[in-house]
Amino acid sequence: MSGPAPSQLQPSPPPSERPQPPKERRRLSRPVAFASLAVVFVLFMAASSAPSPLYVVYQQEWHFSATTLTTVFAVYVLGMIGALLVLGALSDHLGRRPVLLAAIALEAVSMALFLTAGNVGLLLTARFVQGIATGTAMTTLGAALSDLNPTHAPHRAGLVTGTAPTFGLGLGSLGCGLLIEYGPHPTRLVYVLLLLALVVAGALLSAMPETSLRRPGAARSLQPRLRIAAHLRADLLSLVPILIASWALGGLYLSLGPSVAVGLFGLSSHVVGGLVVTLLTGPAFLTALALRGWPVARTLAVSATLLLVGTAVALTGVEDHSLTAAALGTAIAGVGFGGSALASFGTLARIARPAERSELLSVAFVISYLAFSIPAVIAGIAATHAGLQDTFVTYAATVAALCALALLAQRLRTTRSPDAGRAG
Repeated sequence: MSGPAPSQLQPSPPPSERPQPPKERRRLSRPVAFASLAVVFVLFMAASSAPSPLYVVYQQEWHFSATTLTTVFAVYVLGMIGALLVLGALSDHLGRRPVLLAAIALEAVSMALFLTAGNVGLLLTARFVQGIATGTAMTTLGAALSDLNPTHAPHRAGLVTGTAPTFGLGLGSLGCGLLIEYGPHPTRLVYVLLLLALVVAGALLSAMPETSLRRPGAARSLQPRLRIAAHLRADLLSLVPILIASWALGGLYLSLGPSVAVGLFGLSSHVVGGLVVTLLTGPAFLTALALRGWPVARTLAVSATLLLVGTAVALTGVEDHSLTAAALGTAIAGVGFGGSALASFGTLARIARPAERSELLSVAFVISYLAFSIPAVIAGIAATHAGLQDTFVTYAATVAALCALALLAQRLRTTRSPDAGRAG
């Protein structure tokens, strides 16, 4: 007969000496995580617009044309759209936190490239890498915000997703303009500060609770595609004209806005160059906050109208060389920009199921940033050959026509589907 097992011959250690299971890392609470994601969203967008006031500086130092300037701008969007197409649904499979941390790391690489850039080639590389990082982050941030949306405020995630881009774009552009005008090392300091902010953002995201369960299909999700669930297509289609109109106008201001301020109005201050963008995005942010309780149909109708009116006033100001009219028109168009972003992304965040959020937001962002980049590149080529004023006038007239189309699309959608006008 066999004796007792060796473990049975030894007395059990006291509880204080027994091996303890590893403690789970302390995670941020859901409200703190939600606020942290909102801040990181703003950071990514601020970093994306920070180079805009610097384009004029780079152009003066390296002597390149408006075509090259808008190419640098478009390369960023090319990287972003590539990331949206390939990586847009990845966080639905791997989880939100690992994808966001990878985006933070890639954004930090782009900041290091900006710091060392001494020619157009490195500038193009930095912008392309930044585009990939931003595209990876945007849909994941939008999905994570929806995951953490508080039950007592069902529209908060849509509000943040709709306002963070405009607030961040304005903050980055104006902040960079101030640093160029009054700070040391104008082409370096802003990137050092952004790099430090990314370190803090990485620490916050690493402590964020995971909000999406891992599920198979990650490799298959990397196949470039634009897929929309059938029940979401009509809602997205009705939003396409306003997305194109608003983001095409934003692309004009971020790519050529500072050059227009210098070339047409003789405003050489870099603060003014940054203010051109902020004059559009600042009212956009404030409007999105003010209209967050409005029904979607009313918000879209008012936004499209104000985009149309503001663009027309800005166009008149440029034609008449009236700085007051151009600034007033930009601010009015900014109100329309903010309202359209709120209603569009608020609607998408609300109607998508959790497993559909990343893919749907990817499609919406692809549409928005194609509108943001392709017309701006065409404008850069046209400005090189036809001049800034004629280019701006033609571009603004096209945006005004798109605004009219957006009004018609929303009218038809509301008529066919009474539920389309419910609060977003």
